Amino acid sequence: MLRIDRYIAKYFLGFFLGGMLVFLTVFLAVDVLSTFVSYKGVAASSLIQFYILYIPDIVQKLIPVSCLLATILTLSSLNKANELVALFAAGYSLLRVATPILVIVLGISFFSFYLSDRVIPSLTRQKNYIFYHEIKKTPSQFSIVKTNRIWYRSKNEIFNIKTLSLDGSKAQGLTLYTFDPDWELQRMIVAEEVDLKNKQARNASGQYQWFLKKGSVTVFFKDSSFPMTTNFKEKTIIMNEEAKDLQSSGQTSEMLSQKELEKFIEKNKEAGLDTIRYEVDYHSKFAFAFAGLVMTILGIPFSVSKGRSGGVMMNVGIVIGLVFFYWIFYNSSITLGTHGHLQPLLAGWIPNLVMMVLGIFFLIKSKK
Repeated sequence: MLRIDRYIAKYFLGFFLGGMLVFLTVFLAVDVLSTFVSYKGVAASSLIQFYILYIPDIVQKLIPVSCLLATILTLSSLNKANELVALFAAGYSLLRVATPILVIVLGISFFSFYLSDRVIPSLTRQKNYIFYHEIKKTPSQFSIVKTNRIWYRSKNEIFNIKTLSLDGSKAQGLTLYTFDPDWELQRMIVAEEVDLKNKQARNASGQYQWFLKKGSVTVFFKDSSFPMTTNFKEKTIIMNEEAKDLQSSGQTSEMLSQKELEKFIEKNKEAGLDTIRYEVDYHSKFAFAFAGLVMTILGIPFSVSKGRSGGVMMNVGIVIGLVFFYWIFYNSSITLGTHGHLQPLLAGWIPNLVMMVLGIFFLIKSKK
């Protein structure tokens, strides 16, 4: 039994790695050529560094289609050589034959989640920095794309930051609102630049100093309808939020780990802000990591349904059709969730659930 499992697993891993290599090579060839044509005068070292950082993200996106292709080619090869017939005659079901494949794909799915959660976010920050600074040569756009404006709440304060530097040490366009215990506006601070390096040591109350440049302070009085505004060139304020907490706020979802994204969602919810898009991203990251397992379950019955009549090209066509259908379904679900037509949890998981039910249905219908 173990010998048969090892035999099938070896087949599957060979097709999986081969398919991944082919897809990765084709993708890189097309994308590198497109980048080279679109952006003139880019240094070769910048391109190489950019795509080295990009490869893990590409691999993670290609895992589902590689799993599906490897599943169909493995089982169809066994079917073509009449080895499946022998296994069926020995009392094996199609599901039992595919068990080593499912176990491997489950492990690959956990690896996919590890890539998206622990590896890809930090590499994406570096990759985007290289793209906007060295390839596109528009460094100002890096902050615009990277932040999408940051709103944050800290106890009795709400503040907005337009852009945040890559390392979270500098910010631009700060607007800070301070409220009293009754949530009456007490003070508004506006500053063009903010230094978040925490040059002073953290004090006993857990507060940090921010250094502001070129701004104004407006104070609101309860007994007066006329606020008082004072301009400043430099000013130091005490904040309860550590600079590193803001660093994650300046990223898009793909630049955050699940833990960072969860914290970001909670902070924005506390401030009364719309977080639906980020909640959809949160659940879809989990769901997409297991898309390979779903595609594998869906591909098992199709790999033997045509016998030997269609050959390899028929199986490749099935792969393309299934991937195309899943990708449309997945993106449609995410779009509906982002616009509030589906709950974030459903938007992230419903494509996987529907495709898995479909795969189980065809597997039971195959009667093997």
